[in-house]
Amino acid sequence: MQLSVNGKTLEVDAEPDMPILWVLRDVLHLTGTKFGCGIAACGACTVQLDGQLVRSCVVPVSAAAGKAITTVESLAQDGVRHPLQAAWIAEQVPQCGYCQSGMLMAAAALLKANPKPTDADIDSAMTNICRCGSYQRVRAAIHRAAITITGSAA
Repeated sequence: MQLSVNGKTLEVDAEPDMPILWVLRDVLHLTGTKFGCGIAACGACTVQLDGQLVRSCVVPVSAAAGKAITTVESLAQDGVRHPLQAAWIAEQVPQCGYCQSGMLMAAAALLKANPKPTDADIDSAMTNICRCGSYQRVRAAIHRAAITITGSAA
């Protein structure tokens, strides 16, 4: 089947019911998207499908036909970090780092929809689970990235 992943059209040989997560990781070798729970609860596997956040561990690849899959690998462009990635580093968000690719994808969707989010907006949008408890630093990093993107605070 043909997929659009991070702006590239790719041919993949996968069963239609294979979750997008495993197509990304095992077929396309894009390992930024992580497996966490397998039941769409934790968000480690979050990617965007036509701009909408999905938990890729439970979405069959057949649902991606004709749609654009965007993964964490697409955030940096031409070797330049996305403002969220730079903010993640500046705020020292990751501890173990396992959940961070899903967090970054959720944060990118949030900032695209709401470039100046409040704390309440961030708390509502960020449904990913972080076992290390880095939520305060995630919030700070999103605010920092928003300032970089918009040039002003919320």
